[in-house]
Formats: sequence, structure tokens, C-alpha cells
Amino acid sequence: MDIKAPTYVEGRNLIKGQSVLITASAGAGIGFSAATRAVEEGCRAIVISDIHEGRLEKSVTKLKEETGLQEVYGKVCNVVVEDDVRALIDFAEEKMGGVDILINNAGLGTSKLLIDMEDDEWDKVINVTLKGTMRMTRYMMRVMKQRGNGGVIVNNSSVLGWRGQKEQAHYAAAKAGVMALTRCAAIEAADFGVRINAVAPSIAMHPMLRKSAPAELLAELEAKEAYGRAAEVWEVANVMMFLASDYSSYLTGEVISCSSQRA
Repeated sequence: MDIKAPTYVEGRNLIKGQSVLITASAGAGIGFSAATRAVEEGCRAIVISDIHEGRLEKSVTKLKEETGLQEVYGKVCNVVVEDDVRALIDFAEEKMGGVDILINNAGLGTSKLLIDMEDDEWDKVINVTLKGTMRMTRYMMRVMKQRGNGGVIVNNSSVLGWRGQKEQAHYAAAKAGVMALTRCAAIEAADFGVRINAVAPSIAMHPMLRKSAPAELLAELEAKEAYGRAAEVWEVANVMMFLASDYSSYLTGEVISCSSQRA
């Protein structure tokens, strides 16, 4: 069955008046879509971050022009560097008067058979995808605890944290780690009023994926989905907004699948 994507959903002010920080959010993927949705859902200010300075500057300008929000800031950050992580969160705290919502979107994926994989290839994916999420979560928890008025953290995981796929052992292990990190950190953070959840997308289509992945593989993966198509990046961003909003006020330590794969 091939079901077309629904019409783009209008914002409902789900996070009205909140401030948002998103990693890896310059470009055309889930991160920038989440930034756009955050503004459409009523955020008062947003900091987007990326490792690519030029792309980040363009994305800040684009977000301002497309949404009309002027409280849009950009800060370069490499989540594998602890000093960068601290500098990013401190910057966002200062610019926005505190971060209400953190969305950890940074991740790295490659394709390689485990039998052929070198340690440095494994470590690179783990360091960005799992340890980068940990670094951001750890320091944000410290800041939110010190501030004392709660907050929300949303992590981007993957359905590969649950199921196997050839050439994805390193990425799947990292994303499974993000799921476990989410559950454990949520129990700690509950003590000071911070909620931590994650979204687990299957295949979400964006221009970079179409350019980098073989067309045959994309067609095969899409065919396995119940709707016969990949998710639009904004559909994943919608789930992030739900988790960031008060509609999920009694939800913490959970991983929400954004997938429709057939058995």
C-alpha cells in the first residue's frame, strides 16, 4: 500500500512561551524541521547548533525569514568536545534566559559490515551518537537542577535500537544506548522536575538521504513500511513537539516509535 504523506499540520502553540535548544539542526533534516516546528508551536526563542559554521549561519537566517521569529540564535558545537557542549548550553542559557527544552538530535551513521569494521569506525559513531547525547544531557541536567524550575529533554534515537539491520551494528548499538540513557537519566531527573523522553524514527526522508543512500536500498526500506513510504522529517518533528509539550506531562523515560514497519 502506498499512502501519501498528509498535508503539513499547522502549529497549535504546544510549547508557547518556551525556549528551545536543538543540536545538529542546520540543514534539511530532522533537526531543522524540529526547529521550524518549535517556532510554529509558539516558542519564544530558539538556539540552533551544528558543527558546520557556514550551514548554521544560513539556517539561522532562513529560520528567521520563514517564521518571522527574531529570537533565533546559532552556536557552533561539536558534541564530542565537552568544552563545546558546556559553551553551547551556557550560550543558550544566557541568550534565552534559560533553556526550557533541549532536543538532542546530533548523531552519525555509516554503513559497514561488523566483520570489516575497525575500532576507530566504531568509536566515531558511538562518540557522536551516544556519548554526544550523554554529554549534552548530563550538563543540561546539571543546569536545570541548579535553576530549579524543571525542563524537558527529548533525545533522537532510532528503531534500530530495537531491531537488527545489516551493516548497522555500530549505529544500532549507539541508538540502543540512547534509549537506555533516556530511561536511566529520566529516573534521576524526575527528582528535580525534569522530563526526559526519546523518539525512535524508522526511515525519515530528506534531501541528504536521497543523495547519499542507494535508490534500491531506499525503495526496499520504504516498501517495508506499512504506509509504503518513509516518514517526512516534519512528522518526526511533530512527535518531538508532543514530547516537549505539556501534553506529555506524565511521560518520562519513554521511547516513542515513529515507525510503521510491517512484521
